[in-house]
Amino acid sequence: MTGFLRLLRTERLAASLLLAAAALGLAIANAPFGPSVIAARDAHAAVPWLDRLGLDLSIAHWVSDGLLAVFFFVVAVELKRELSIGDLSSPAKALLPAIAAAGGIVVPALVFLAFTAGTTSVDGWPIPTATDIAFALGTLAVFGRFIPTRVRVFLLALAVLDDLVAILVIAFFFTDDVDLASLGFAALAVAAFGALSRLLRARSPFRLARKSAWPVVAALVVLALVAWVFTFRSGVHATIAGVALGFAMSRRPGGRAAHALEPWSNAIVLPLFAFTAALVVVPSVAPDALDPAFWGILVGLPVGKLVGITLASAVGTAILGRGARRSQTPLTIGDLTMVGALGGVGFTVSLLMNELAFEDSPTVADEGTLAVLLGSLVAIVVSSVFVAVRSARYRRLGAAPGEGGALAH
Repeated sequence: MTGFLRLLRTERLAASLLLAAAALGLAIANAPFGPSVIAARDAHAAVPWLDRLGLDLSIAHWVSDGLLAVFFFVVAVELKRELSIGDLSSPAKALLPAIAAAGGIVVPALVFLAFTAGTTSVDGWPIPTATDIAFALGTLAVFGRFIPTRVRVFLLALAVLDDLVAILVIAFFFTDDVDLASLGFAALAVAAFGALSRLLRARSPFRLARKSAWPVVAALVVLALVAWVFTFRSGVHATIAGVALGFAMSRRPGGRAAHALEPWSNAIVLPLFAFTAALVVVPSVAPDALDPAFWGILVGLPVGKLVGITLASAVGTAILGRGARRSQTPLTIGDLTMVGALGGVGFTVSLLMNELAFEDSPTVADEGTLAVLLGSLVAIVVSSVFVAVRSARYRRLGAAPGEGGALAH
């Protein structure tokens, strides 16, 4: 069982499951029985006690609002770790990835706005700004055996910052009519969750007394559910509850919780979301009849990300100067271009923001979903070529697997 869980944690398998689930969803949606499956996805489960809690959700929303909160909890724990002791723990470490992430957000958004200016689809500008960590790292793992570890670290830091911006966008741009009372109760539940989690720290008096951790774990689960319910009722997107809980939880217990949840997030949560989101009928219309948002996303992801990250990274490297670069092995322009190509794999978070941006326009939302899938697929193909070429170069230079190193130019 341990070996199986370890396999589910690997970036290669996570990316493969995501791609397979999305392909399956798209194929089923366009099969003769597709309309029945889509209707089942959009059906609301009539459960009286859930209705009394204000939780009248379709199956699709249980996945995107409920299960996806688990994914965002894991992301938030990773963010907290990186900001505390990892690659974003100091301004010196975070500055270049932050500049690169900014370029990878601004340029795709501008590309999208260039296509949608003057239309009702401009609110979808955040869609092409996201990077899917699992897919990007999975592509790097599959094709980049000899890529230096420092490149992976840079990509991870950039993607983590990218996710942080995506979380803020979801919280502030896709939230209407906030119920402050419910939000207050959610905040109290999160605060209690954070305080209680400190009992699980290795040197806490509770653990030193060798008391069973299960009552505390059970109470944490209950508080997490309470926080999620009140977040949903408040009008803030419910996945933000997962983010808040991840940041509130004590770091080491949070790391253990995320480690335990990661296999199920990779194997169940993300594939289920990809499957339900990809249940879209391919429109039988001429290309010029597609909404401008389709083209903004399709171009914004693979092209906007590549250009934005590469240029911003190059400018950032020049601005930081030689003194800042001496503290770490500098990335070459080839490495930066490769990272920019990997950043164009939007997928999970882009699909979620597409749903939120075009919630009231089902046709545009379907076209946006197709654009996210196609744009991410283009980015996967392009980045795979970049990674394979760079990996071959590092191999010729004598790098050991996963090292690369000082020989690169």
